Amino acid sequence: MFITDIRKEFYDVVTNQRVALLVAADIDAVCACKILQVLFHCDQVQYTLVPVAGWQDLSTAFLEHKEQFQYFVLLNCGANVDLLEMLQPDDDSVFFICDTHRPVDVVNVYNDSQIKLLIKQDDDLGVPSYDEIFRDDEEDGDSGNESDEGSEPSGKRRRFEEGAVERRIERQRAKREWEGRRREILFDYEQYEYHGTSAAMMLFELAWVLTKDTKDMLWWAVIGLTDQWVHDKITHMKYVTDVATMQRHVSRHNHRNEDEENSLSIDCMRISFEYDLRLTLYQHWSLYESICNSCYTSCHFKLWTLNGQKKLQEFLADMGLPLKQVRQKFHSMDMAIKGNLRDVIEESSNKYGMKDIRVQTFGVHFGFKNRFLASDMVHATAALLESTEKDDSASDNFLKALDSLSRGNLDRLHLGIDLAKKKLMAIQQTVASCICTNLIVSQGPFLYCYLMEGTPDVKLFSKPMALILLCKYLLKAFVHSTRNKRCKLLPLVMAAPKDVEKGSVIVVGIPPESETSDKKNFFGRAFEKAAESTSSRTLHDHFDTSIIELKTEDRSKFLDALITLLS
Repeated sequence: MFITDIRKEFYDVVTNQRVALLVAADIDAVCACKILQVLFHCDQVQYTLVPVAGWQDLSTAFLEHKEQFQYFVLLNCGANVDLLEMLQPDDDSVFFICDTHRPVDVVNVYNDSQIKLLIKQDDDLGVPSYDEIFRDDEEDGDSGNESDEGSEPSGKRRRFEEGAVERRIERQRAKREWEGRRREILFDYEQYEYHGTSAAMMLFELAWVLTKDTKDMLWWAVIGLTDQWVHDKITHMKYVTDVATMQRHVSRHNHRNEDEENSLSIDCMRISFEYDLRLTLYQHWSLYESICNSCYTSCHFKLWTLNGQKKLQEFLADMGLPLKQVRQKFHSMDMAIKGNLRDVIEESSNKYGMKDIRVQTFGVHFGFKNRFLASDMVHATAALLESTEKDDSASDNFLKALDSLSRGNLDRLHLGIDLAKKKLMAIQQTVASCICTNLIVSQGPFLYCYLMEGTPDVKLFSKPMALILLCKYLLKAFVHSTRNKRCKLLPLVMAAPKDVEKGSVIVVGIPPESETSDKKNFFGRAFEKAAESTSSRTLHDHFDTSIIELKTEDRSKFLDALITLLS
């Protein structure tokens, strides 16, 4: 059931209760969790935080906590499956689900007692109506669903038995028709996976309604939205609309704080709307390295070719920036150059066909020295969340990522930024080697790439967010480098080793690369069908259905089935 009054139907209900908070391992969920934690601290709500990486974790966490808790809050997980069917909870358990995954399961939508959805109704949900999906068979006899044609023969024939038989046959026919229609409607509704409004934004709106919103919460909501843009989960139109919403909140907060004395203190925080460059982490790196390792510029110049490298040198010369300046850390560059750097880069980019080098985003100042863009925070937090540096458990990494969002933990954030740089360089090198060695193969209905065991940094790509980022980058690079027009319109399926000892690979599918793409992904259903038809040993454990694990030896038969299915 969709909640209409988030304050009355959600917050007031859990305020005096103990709550289990189950949070998915993605940046938007981490930000939403941070906002909810502050609200719970304000009102002294007792809660237990459990990070969950997939459906198995979610089931385990529920089993462990179902005795102590009646109320469960699920962030970015649980909306796109029949949760009651999966968890089999007691009748008094209540689930509040704030999830961006679409489509929302119809049973969750129409369950009024145990499932409460904290989901924006104005998102393009397209949920089928109740009568199209559910039908009460006991009522069939009295007529609820009996069709008009069904009543005509009994009107024409007066003999009772014949009329009763006719009516029963008619009812069965109508029921078969209805079931056929229901299958079609559900297939159309569940065919594509996509994402809705950020969970952090939803919970920030709750804080705003409660008049407990702070600048920190606003910044976390901005990071949640930026995560959806960085990981390419929402359309450009949706991003721009949501940025406008956040911009209004930013103006409101800045206006409110103008008169306060702390607006110039050392520990103040200023959020600003920026029209900034699409150069990843450029303020924490050298400009040269940022241009080389940003998807947008690297693909445009085709930096994996000699010609591309030459073009980059021409581009830098066109801007009139000395190489010495471009190659040193951004904060060490001359102030005179830094002052109008964005305009200089934009002017040269237009000449080189990069018309949209600047993008609407937000920046923050902590005190006088530390400045971060929202995308810097997303990359840093993602790198901490999926860190492979030490043998920390997934929940340790989750807590580090959560900590890095607090402004008191700048050391951890800087550590995240260093990890993010390594990750981006690994992605750039992997993309270059895949394209130069022709690892991307057209399989007919889709492109396919397999990262071999022993590829540098292959361990990094056993993590879903890192693999998806690589996947998107690789597809964009391939589209820029191929001459085959048909291949430019194809989606990409990518596989990488997941666990060598268990002999499993992680497989991810992404939709075709295009500026106007609606970001809807059909691979979730396709993977299920292909695994079913070949009895491949797969694990559909991820909250995004387009990411699965597969036994290495089943890879080729699974791929053949996928080709047949999508041809």
